[in-house]
Amino acid sequence: MLKRIHGVLVATGLAALLGGCGHSSPPEQAHASAGEVSAKVETVRQQALPIYATFPGSVVSADQVQVASRLTGYVRKLYVHEGQTVTKGQLLLSVDPTDVKGGIEQARAAVSKAEAALADAKANYERYQALYQQHAVPEQRFQQIDMAYKVAQGNYAAAHAALNTARSQLTYADVRAPFAGTVVGKFIDAGQLTTPGQPLLTLQSSGHMQVQVQVDTRAFDHLRLDQKVGVTFDGADFKRHTVDGVVERLVNAADPMTHSHTVKIGLADSSGAASGAYARVQISLGVQPGIVVPLSAVQRRAGIQGVFVVGKDGVAEFRMVQLGEPMDGGVVVLAGLVPGERIVVSAQGDLYNGIKVKGDGA
Repeated sequence: MLKRIHGVLVATGLAALLGGCGHSSPPEQAHASAGEVSAKVETVRQQALPIYATFPGSVVSADQVQVASRLTGYVRKLYVHEGQTVTKGQLLLSVDPTDVKGGIEQARAAVSKAEAALADAKANYERYQALYQQHAVPEQRFQQIDMAYKVAQGNYAAAHAALNTARSQLTYADVRAPFAGTVVGKFIDAGQLTTPGQPLLTLQSSGHMQVQVQVDTRAFDHLRLDQKVGVTFDGADFKRHTVDGVVERLVNAADPMTHSHTVKIGLADSSGAASGAYARVQISLGVQPGIVVPLSAVQRRAGIQGVFVVGKDGVAEFRMVQLGEPMDGGVVVLAGLVPGERIVVSAQGDLYNGIKVKGDGA
């Protein structure tokens, strides 16, 4: 009797379990049977998309020089510091002119010596000229005296030129700003020895700005003078700005180490770019076929970006896609879609796998 009751209970439990399984359905299927949604659907089409290469660069002043001295000597005093704004002709530093003054004294002594020699040669010339006119000396001797007089004149002129050069060197003891700008670099301190051509200061104009960038050979071959290129930089307002720059300099010779070319891109005065700012330059390399979808079509499900593709039966299916750069109010799709497929651009309700789509373009 107990075995019979136990069997009945087991049979009843299995029946209930099977019955429950027969009436249950996966959550996705249950959701799909909830109905349909009105939506705008577009057909995916292939189009010609521009290819860009992006290179990092720096905003620099178009007028930037390495200030140097033409003298050898110790720096007596520095009158400016880094970051200081200077005017054209302002004194930047002074070099000890002791050696120059010594050279001036030597040049003066040489002038005095040449002057005395010239006076002596002139007196000889005038005396021998009178004798030659009287036929008291041979012509050959007079020609020798005449030549000595001309040599003395040349030596005197050369001594005077050397004195003027020595005096002009004294003006180089004071190094002045060639134009108005800002001191952005300092490579020497007071008391250090400087030599001709040695960079002492870097002076940068506050006027026209350029972006200096190194590009590879492929991108360089697509650039021409006066060509417009896109430049992006972070402004003083902490916002990203994108402006059109104009190619102003192209260096044909590539760097032997990096195999890259130097390009300078001019910016408009109204760009707001500050010297030293980091910039990105976008160079067009041509076109290639690709797909662009509206931004509104891109959905995020469980952290995955994708779009809802509408099948021939009008049912939506979420599909993961690989996205590229934004473009013209849309975004480039690198993978996940093929031309001819239909996607949901916007919907008046929730979208999920299996929902029926009706409306414009469905």
